[in-house]
Amino acid sequence: MDYKKELEDLITTVIREGGSDLHLSTGRYPAIRVAGELIFLVKRAILTKEDTLGLLTELLVDKSKVDRFLVNQEIDFAYDFRGEARMRGNAFFHKGSVGVALRLIPKVRTLADLRLPQVLETFARKKQGFFLVVGPVGQGKSTTLAAMVDLINTERAEHIITVEDPIEYLYEQKRSMIDQREVGIDTHDFATALKSVFREDVNVILVGEMRSPETISTAVSAAETGHLVFSTLHTNNASQTIDRIIDAFPPGQQDQIRIQLSSSLLGIFSQRLIPRITGGLIPAYELLINNNAVSNLIREKRTHEIDVVIETGFEQGMVDMNRSLLELVRAGEITIENAYLNSLNPKALERLL
Repeated sequence: MDYKKELEDLITTVIREGGSDLHLSTGRYPAIRVAGELIFLVKRAILTKEDTLGLLTELLVDKSKVDRFLVNQEIDFAYDFRGEARMRGNAFFHKGSVGVALRLIPKVRTLADLRLPQVLETFARKKQGFFLVVGPVGQGKSTTLAAMVDLINTERAEHIITVEDPIEYLYEQKRSMIDQREVGIDTHDFATALKSVFREDVNVILVGEMRSPETISTAVSAAETGHLVFSTLHTNNASQTIDRIIDAFPPGQQDQIRIQLSSSLLGIFSQRLIPRITGGLIPAYELLINNNAVSNLIREKRTHEIDVVIETGFEQGMVDMNRSLLELVRAGEITIENAYLNSLNPKALERLL
């Protein structure tokens, strides 16, 4: 098999079909994900162990990365496809064979193009604070943050540093100066890179993912000291996100992080990508804005009450996930069944419907 040509054909298929992901796994047909559905390319050959390793070698390009994969048995990477598209990948072993999952990274789009609320522009225009975009894997978190960073890049001259593993979106230099650092290539780890930003005259920091208490602590400290910090977490909603951050620390440090978070947090945006009736995906979302009431709940260990604050905080600009789902149903964008599937409180949604 000509692995380079096969890889190009497969990626071209993903792009042509409007897909989001490509899966390569030993003993199976290649598969692509389109509008949330996994489709096996049964007209192609089933991949052998040699095929998947050969395709992965083309993806990793650098032999040292191949060697690292064989030693560590998994690796995150990014792949540039002829300057036309970029993909984020993860390779892993399963039952002694190789598997690869690739996600297509589209061009940076605007918040309006993504059908996201205009209120997100308000957070992008802040000078300091901590803003999180959360949700399960594959729900568009990185895409949303890229749109917010590009808004800053378009509107004002700032020094923006991103710390990612791997680098996903590539930004065109507009008014801002953007330095993108990849963990494992440009820096040892997230925590080390974040400590360095205090000496790099930075205005805006994008942390690809909060993976450790040290990373969280440094990011919150950066927000307290005059920086605008964006990041992501794999959590379901705002209240769970706050609990996850606090629970990441030993009991003796939790009160301190509560105080820091209550004052530095700007907001938490939780999103889901839901199949549209007419095809494609559309976002539903929840937005928590940190006001005095929310800040007090964080400090007083009453995060379980935050959901109620969001539900009743429409006039303050907050958005409840169920109401977002309800609007999509009423607009004929999604089915009632998909609304229920994506609701964290289906009983409350039922009352609204």
